[in-house]
Amino acid sequence: MKLCSLFLVILAVCQAPLPAAQHVNVVYIMADELGYYELSCMGHPNIETPRIDAMASEGIRFTQALAGSSVCAPTRCCLMTGKHSGHTSVRSNGGGTPLRAGEPTIASVLKAKGYATGGFGKWGCGGRGSTGVPEDHGFDVFFGYYDQVHAHTYYPPYLVRNSEEVPLENNRGMSDGETYSHYLIHEAAKDFIRANKDQPFFCYMPITPPHGLFDIPDSDPAWHRYKDKPWPDQAKRYAAMVTMVDRHVGEVLNLLGELNLDENTIVFFCGDNGGADYFKDADHPRGFHGANKHPDTGVEFRGRKGQLYEGGLRIPMIARWPGKISAGGVSDHLWYFPDVLPTVAELTGADAPGDVDGISIVPTLLGTAAAGREQPQHEYLYWELGQQTAVRMGNWKAVQPRGNEGDWELYDLAEDISETTNVAKAHPRILHQMRKYADDAHSPVVEGTFSNPEIHERDRQAKFGGRDKRSEQSHVLPSDGLISNKEFKVFSFSSQAGSRLAKHAIDGDPRTHWHTSFSPEVLEHPHELVIDLGERHRIGGFRYLARQDGGWNGAIAQCEFYVANRPEDFAEPVARATFQKSKRPQEVTFDAVPGRFVRIRIVSEVNGGPWTSISELGVVGE
Repeated sequence: MKLCSLFLVILAVCQAPLPAAQHVNVVYIMADELGYYELSCMGHPNIETPRIDAMASEGIRFTQALAGSSVCAPTRCCLMTGKHSGHTSVRSNGGGTPLRAGEPTIASVLKAKGYATGGFGKWGCGGRGSTGVPEDHGFDVFFGYYDQVHAHTYYPPYLVRNSEEVPLENNRGMSDGETYSHYLIHEAAKDFIRANKDQPFFCYMPITPPHGLFDIPDSDPAWHRYKDKPWPDQAKRYAAMVTMVDRHVGEVLNLLGELNLDENTIVFFCGDNGGADYFKDADHPRGFHGANKHPDTGVEFRGRKGQLYEGGLRIPMIARWPGKISAGGVSDHLWYFPDVLPTVAELTGADAPGDVDGISIVPTLLGTAAAGREQPQHEYLYWELGQQTAVRMGNWKAVQPRGNEGDWELYDLAEDISETTNVAKAHPRILHQMRKYADDAHSPVVEGTFSNPEIHERDRQAKFGGRDKRSEQSHVLPSDGLISNKEFKVFSFSSQAGSRLAKHAIDGDPRTHWHTSFSPEVLEHPHELVIDLGERHRIGGFRYLARQDGGWNGAIAQCEFYVANRPEDFAEPVARATFQKSKRPQEVTFDAVPGRFVRIRIVSEVNGGPWTSISELGVVGE
């Protein structure tokens, strides 16, 4: 163990206890994809957030709070577990990748302390039917969305409470419906606070706005603030959603006051990752609302959501606790999501797991006198996402961007907050140390598992209303001339991802699909699938159907087909094809050959991506 790390452990053990209190409630509100500069207290000229601005003036605002990752699922896992993304079980953004069974979270740590624990919004750490569902990780109740694709719509046919479906009246998915899901989620959170006002509680609100489809009811008061603005419609909708979130934050704060819980409750408000360059045009190259652009100076954070530059990691963060946190504070303390669990554990007197990567920021929140010690600092902060890696050491930032496996970049953020000047060659010793930190921080990912991936896939299809696409559209494989798939079995495959299993390529259901693995790393082409037809046939062609859910990731471009009597006897391909970017069935034919085993070898993808997906693969023959 490094001397610095040992010192921090000793310090944590020997620290003075916090002043006694009846109990400390924790409310943690996290808006999905809200950008650093999109609050009016940051000088934003377009979006009005008076209640969040007031919350900042009543508490402390952080200028160097960083997300756990630059995309939804991994950042939530870092927040919940207190680990950085070199140690977490959820490092990909598939939507339902699960926590491992028994992994501690903030909720389980507080539940062991006697807290009521409720979650309301988007979970993202395990789809239904997996080891990662929130009720198995400390939550008495979780209401909202378990899967991120499900969460893209505000009009799903149902939400989920403790893995059970809660129907929403007259909703048909996408932007079509009558019951706005966020209203129900918000009210459920307030009901939870009311129900538990006489006992300690943890209310986690990872709300979905303003992310997903940019929908807000025309009857919402926030929409009336923006509907006549001379802006693109989607930009107006987005601004209205942020102002709606502001109103709802105010309602939570009002409720705490009405219940006389203000002095007992610490409230956090933040974004979940860096902002996106939404609605950009020639006049607004960093997006219409400029999530990563200072509204007064024009100075920008480089990058955006999905990248490990500052634009993908810098988030708004505010904490309020009347009587405990001094009003009007602004802190440049450097911290990130892994620090939340040990902070909450210290505030509540709970026991944090021994393997967390975070450091409690209680001295920064309450002051050194109340905390009984100075604020410790991170030796380094660490992120990884796919092929990207980043390390922060004080003001130094080292980044290994996607596609440049051998090339590290180094930036001095004290002089270059926009990460424009790579100084790696000028400071080789600093970069060497930071690369060593990166090596030390990474461990192989071990994800949770699914016992029932089909129920998770149902939630993903709920984005589209859960409709049976086979009965609603013509994009199914024509059955004439096809060998029956009843005896087909998957013999082997190059990889499969989460619930997108290889068997879905031959199950006859276009709502499901096979997708190659993208976690813990993205696997490059070629990809292949070998099928046992059950007996010998004369084979004269193949039919291919791309995934039918609106996504294109993995749609096949160039591919090869093989036929053999035994799987070890594949020789030259019987056909080569280049498929088009189409949801309709496509076919390749050739002179019939006998065989029991078939192989498709995929060489490229229609968008140039490294993955492969197949909704359905049919074999023409007799």
